[in-house]
Amino acid sequence: MGCYRTILAAVDGSSDAAAALRHAATLARDQHARLIVLTVVPTAPAPVASPGSIAAPPEDNDGAYGRILRDAVEPLPADIGVETRLARGKPARRIVEIAQESGSDLIVMGFHGHGRLHHALIGSTSDAVLRGSSLPVLLMRATGAAPAADPASTAPVAFSA
Repeated sequence: MGCYRTILAAVDGSSDAAAALRHAATLARDQHARLIVLTVVPTAPAPVASPGSIAAPPEDNDGAYGRILRDAVEPLPADIGVETRLARGKPARRIVEIAQESGSDLIVMGFHGHGRLHHALIGSTSDAVLRGSSLPVLLMRATGAAPAADPASTAPVAFSA
């Protein structure tokens, strides 16, 4: 029996998330672990009424994120036990909550590696998960992905326990 029984892979449709999911699937197969693939629909800000602006209905977001989840899971080998989940809320918070609720032993997700300015203005879901989780977190970049211009944010793989 391996050291991982349940692995949670968070996907967002990016190439980094796809690379992370492929790695998580390999780990799940090698460890005979269950794989939970999660996509989080971010909570939309309250609509602001203004002439000419029409916000997309929440159902459209659910459908788009549902397609991201289906597209991510489709190429996975049939011999891996996969559970899919679509959640709503703040992505980092929901990833950590669902990992804990499901008894996951590891969180695997993509790492986009934006520079300091992007991180300061928008924040980083992967960084928030890394800091907010008591579980190990494996962050991955897609093969051949160029590191961010900021040397302080170029860690290709981060692991936290």
